Amino acid sequence: MKKNRFLWIFRIHFKIAPELCHIKNDETSKKIESITIKSKKKMKKIVALFVCLLAVSLSVRADDDRPIQFEQLPSKAQAFVKEHFPQEKVALAKMEKDFFDKKYEVIFANSSKVEFLKDGNWKEVDCKYSSVPEAVLPNAINQYVKTNYAGQKVLKIEKEDRGGYEIKLSGGLELGFDKRFQLIDIDN
Repeated sequence: MKKNRFLWIFRIHFKIAPELCHIKNDETSKKIESITIKSKKKMKKIVALFVCLLAVSLSVRADDDRPIQFEQLPSKAQAFVKEHFPQEKVALAKMEKDFFDKKYEVIFANSSKVEFLKDGNWKEVDCKYSSVPEAVLPNAINQYVKTNYAGQKVLKIEKEDRGGYEIKLSGGLELGFDKRFQLIDIDN
């Protein structure tokens, strides 16, 4: 019954004369079924190959770093660098593109670096051999460090996504603060 229905649909779909579609033995119908199964398998392989190629091309495009001129930074980022690092020479400015995100990074000749979000607000300030300018530090964090870790310098500060801050001191300690500037973590 199923074979007859298949042939009937096949005959209507391809407008083949009824005398050509009369199949007298099971071997021929099995051949037609095997041809359809083989073509489905080929189609699945083609689709799988296409998906793999798409994934590879997207991953290659995802991490796109390119150097830019300092003047191509967002105006907030330029103002931040001029205000807090006026004596430093910019060695490299670059733009990093991910899938949906864009970041900027400024690296100075003394190996310090500042990372900016796409709108020009700073995300991270990392001064390897000097201290982070006090004007960059929130007052509450600056006071906490002066009171509890006198004599140590803040080498790095990073804004967390959830509103907190993480700082690294010259003594090697890392301190975590929440968005209300309360100490929440100490790491050696």
